[in-house]
Amino acid sequence: MDINWDSKVLKSLDPVIDNLQNIRLNEHEIINVADWIAYEEFPPPEQNISKNNPEEYIRTTMLINTLNFAFTDFESGIKYEIVREGKELSDSEAMFTQIQEAISSGIKLYDGNILTSLDDKQLKKIFTGNIEMPMMAERLEILLDVGTKLSDDYEGDWMNFINAGPEKLYHNGEGLIERLITEFPRFDDTSRHNEKNDIHFYKLAQLAFWGMHAELAGSEEFFIEDMESMSAFADYIVPVALEVMKIVKYGDELESKIMNGILLAKNSLEEIEIRATSLYVTAKLTEEINKRRPVEKSIIIPQLDYRLWKQYHSTHRPHHLTITTMY
Repeated sequence: MDINWDSKVLKSLDPVIDNLQNIRLNEHEIINVADWIAYEEFPPPEQNISKNNPEEYIRTTMLINTLNFAFTDFESGIKYEIVREGKELSDSEAMFTQIQEAISSGIKLYDGNILTSLDDKQLKKIFTGNIEMPMMAERLEILLDVGTKLSDDYEGDWMNFINAGPEKLYHNGEGLIERLITEFPRFDDTSRHNEKNDIHFYKLAQLAFWGMHAELAGSEEFFIEDMESMSAFADYIVPVALEVMKIVKYGDELESKIMNGILLAKNSLEEIEIRATSLYVTAKLTEEINKRRPVEKSIIIPQLDYRLWKQYHSTHRPHHLTITTMY
């Protein structure tokens, strides 16, 4: 499957990649990495969500990606963790598990009608870990807003939203991502570059639909027709992988900020460049990987993203920190 470089996300990156100020890209290292990573397996994501009921899986996935952001304490740099059966689970893996536990106990958090009555005490009880999960007040506000929209327009049910249009990411304004970012502003992950260009990242919106497609496409319960238009998911972890692989090199000032835990402002040039380069590089690397694999074993960008995230999401290597609800 060829990458759609004209997709809304990838095309929007051009002004950033063409004018990088704080980051240098080593295109030769993309080739070097492709030479060995192309021969690895690219397993589907592990989400710790019950798949016995496809509709409940979809509802739960939408809930998870409503909350899938900020798992590192901005002052201490400590990651949110829980322990289950003697195993440490960190960041989003911990959240996945706790959401599933809440649903299994009878709390249908994916139901908009339930979300509208949620309070701070209930949320903190569900998410109890080694530290208080960062940005709890923002999480509650988001859940209340999303719950209200679901209740008012979709009878509280994400399935009614999903079924209201085609199973495409983009389709003349009626695609899944297009409707999601319009109707639920918390998913409109767009930054303004140099006060003139809108850079579209859509991290959580894309991640939600990738999770559903990855798990349900084989059963024909949910199949996205234009997966070639999906990018990687611009977060904290993939940039670390690309830096360790020497594809990305930060300028001295930016590297010092990251290594010392100094916050980067949301929508700052530094933050936009980090996120944009991770999307650009993962697309280029996917192209190079597929040149080295049989056609029937070609991968799509989200598969590479998951390979990098899974390998590095618990690393002790510092990543940049930005106070945001988008990732």
